Amino acid sequence: MSEELAGLERIAESSRMPVRQYAGLVREIAGDKAKALSLFGAIVAGMFDPKRHAIKNVLVLEAVDLSILRRLATYGAKLGKDRIAAPLIMTPDYIESSLDTFPLELLEIQQHHLTLFGDDHFHDLAFEDAHVRLQCEREMKAVLIGLRQGLLAAAGQQKLLGALKLSIGEALMRTFRGLLWLKGQRQAKSAAEVITEVEKITERQLPGVRLALEPSAADGWTEFESLYRDVEALGEVADAW
Repeated sequence: MSEELAGLERIAESSRMPVRQYAGLVREIAGDKAKALSLFGAIVAGMFDPKRHAIKNVLVLEAVDLSILRRLATYGAKLGKDRIAAPLIMTPDYIESSLDTFPLELLEIQQHHLTLFGDDHFHDLAFEDAHVRLQCEREMKAVLIGLRQGLLAAAGQQKLLGALKLSIGEALMRTFRGLLWLKGQRQAKSAAEVITEVEKITERQLPGVRLALEPSAADGWTEFESLYRDVEALGEVADAW
């Protein structure tokens, strides 16, 4: 299957060949059962850093077929070297039935995605305010707990604190996009723009969050504590939105 892929010019040139090869592999393994393959997240949001990020993607199948997943899994090591993340496996029915359960994840994909082949299953998704608001509240609480437990698990190792900050930063960005969506700001924004808008709305600067998303930032205790204080304050704000 040698169909040309759509929109490769939107991603960094250094990532195009690995993505092209990956799409070819998916087509070879899944055949007509592959309804669409979409990239999402940093790779199409203009903030991809191969040292920190993996190329997130969604494979939409006609129906979940474990034999397809098993064959894809055998290429895991090679795909990992190419910074290709394991795909999220979805079906059209699963996407539609998950709008109330995973609105933030689907909203994140909707705002920053690139469909390489097949139908775009995310562009026209519609979300309910109540579902988005509930998950925002849950996510803020989960992030706060994650920071506490992660601090204990890191056992003082700065490298582990750095990895934790990156993970928490990505979760916060997903939640922030949901909070802005509730305020009527539903167009795609860069991470920097999202933080700026949240700072305006909450009337609070978020230095810890900014550092968590800054590749060159230090991974020490001061930076971690700043992030924790930001999240703690934002949790109270989110409850009122």
